[in-house]
Amino acid sequence: MIRLDIFADPACPWCYLGKANLDRALESRADHPFLLEWHPFQLNPGMPRDGVPRADHLLRIFGTQSRTVEAHLRLAELGRAAGLDFDFEKMTREPNTFDALRLIHWAGLEGRQSAMVAALFRAHWREGRDIGNPEVLADLAQQAGLDRAAMVRLLASDADAGPLRDRIHHARQRGVTSVPTFILADHYVISGAQSPEFWMQVMDDLAQQGQVQ
Repeated sequence: MIRLDIFADPACPWCYLGKANLDRALESRADHPFLLEWHPFQLNPGMPRDGVPRADHLLRIFGTQSRTVEAHLRLAELGRAAGLDFDFEKMTREPNTFDALRLIHWAGLEGRQSAMVAALFRAHWREGRDIGNPEVLADLAQQAGLDRAAMVRLLASDADAGPLRDRIHHARQRGVTSVPTFILADHYVISGAQSPEFWMQVMDDLAQQGQVQ
């Protein structure tokens, strides 16, 4: 197996697209060589713990309503190509994703990381749920196969907060400044929401190089 580390923020639309495209490529290669591990990254580490109204957040980013609409139309187009449905109308808050990242970490300890990541992306981008809300996060954790009561207790504490912040800081020191960022075999850095065809070509190249049995 070849390690594929993925740095992502569940509130990043490009991470959602990048995951969908990678998933399509992996589904086309049932014997794919990758061992995936998701790593924490926050695009907005200064976000208030309870988040902010999404309309205000988007206005700060794009400056005008028309530019926000243009960005949404472009994302919707890319989403359809990737088999995704963005539901921007349901999204009312921009969350602080730190606790969501803690959930991904805990899910990884139980072998449920992929399910947890998928649940968070779906909840945020398709269902418009507030993935900064502890109750929402506990429900999503249960859906991903984790013990809800245990997650409620952990989310109410500062468990693993320090180590997670250290990991995010370490990622930035390594040069990760945007997401999604993929690191293949701890050596090759791939940035952005690459197409399924790109990942299939990577797998084919690895096979030709004899790195895949």
